[in-house]
Amino acid sequence: MYGVKPRRAARQVLVGGVAIGGGAPIVVQSMTNTDTADAAATVAQVAALARAGSELVRITVNTAEAAAAVPQIRERLAAMGIDAPLVGDFHFNGHRLLRRHPACAEALAKLRINPGNVGRGSKRDEQFATMIEFACRYDKPVRIGVNWGSLDPELLARMMDDNARLAQPEEAAVVTRKALVASALESAQQAEELGLRGDQIILSCKVSGVQDLIAVYRDLAARCDYPLHLGLTEAGMGSKGIVASTAALAVLLQEGIGDTIRISLTPEPGGDRTREVVVAQEILQTMGMRSFTPLVIACPGCGRTTSTFFQELADRIQSYLRVQMPYWRGRYPGVENMRVAVMGCVVNGPGESKHANIGISLPGSGENPVAPVYIDGVRTVTLKGDNIAAEFQALVEQYVRRNYAPEGVKQAAHMEEAAER
Repeated sequence: MYGVKPRRAARQVLVGGVAIGGGAPIVVQSMTNTDTADAAATVAQVAALARAGSELVRITVNTAEAAAAVPQIRERLAAMGIDAPLVGDFHFNGHRLLRRHPACAEALAKLRINPGNVGRGSKRDEQFATMIEFACRYDKPVRIGVNWGSLDPELLARMMDDNARLAQPEEAAVVTRKALVASALESAQQAEELGLRGDQIILSCKVSGVQDLIAVYRDLAARCDYPLHLGLTEAGMGSKGIVASTAALAVLLQEGIGDTIRISLTPEPGGDRTREVVVAQEILQTMGMRSFTPLVIACPGCGRTTSTFFQELADRIQSYLRVQMPYWRGRYPGVENMRVAVMGCVVNGPGESKHANIGISLPGSGENPVAPVYIDGVRTVTLKGDNIAAEFQALVEQYVRRNYAPEGVKQAAHMEEAAER
């Protein structure tokens, strides 16, 4: 693809059947914000995230009750047909929880360990070793996830002291970034020495600043071949979080860096947790790296489009496509690559509609009240009246059945359409 560097060569790690690294498609990950001890709430949110397209879902394992609930959560999800791998997020007491609840380790597809929160002083190595031992015992991969908000203070202090003795010391921010990378690499080496295979390790070094993230991951990518998980540790709320995540991840992905991504959006109170999944998918899809759902191309509107009808239709079609995707994904292979144009006036409407698989050019202010529809570049029908939205949605569905169904299903669809006529 023009302008995109080849993907960085990385080992491949299998997480519950999902391939990460080694040339596999970039994986979308998310995380629940429920109390994991509340199995019902956690199952519901994992299911919602998985249905939205999250290919891995991380859950907090912070108490004995949460650890005890993990096998039950996995069983309930399996009964619902939800097979998204679960990643256990451990901090401070993971070594104790795994000792007391080994079934938790068995039910998880991957463990996430933060080296800065494993322990202090002489206890750190012992407690880290305990967690790696459980990963080895149950043949589970591990993400060693370093975070600058919880960076190993002893490592950072040592590196700051070494820097202070230099003739030309570097800025503290630079040393901190180097300490993040050193923590990840040293912990990975220690994990391998304890028996974890190299193809069971994923690394991340998360920060909340865009330029810091880019600098850290460039350094990390140059120094290892472990798969890398990308994401700002606290992206923020709303448009700020989306913009910051996109600005950081787009640069790295364009450079071929990154094997899994998560968009750590702060949800609005009572907001939909699946928003972070949609944003991750849209970053990858708009960059041309993966396809998840048909793209809707719509104009921003101007003085020619004083009516809000085209906006309402664009929103209706986009929502309709997302709702349909869980059903279409298995029934109509390739439908995620479809492009639908919903345009508001005659300036760019016909041209954009011709470039899409199917598009509609709605009348702008003062234009004739007709809406030509283009299918594969050819004007096929003109819609009028009060039912334009429903009729165009029906044309989109017909297009999907006619073009993406397996041959036997296509023939049935043609017969059904003929009968309707």
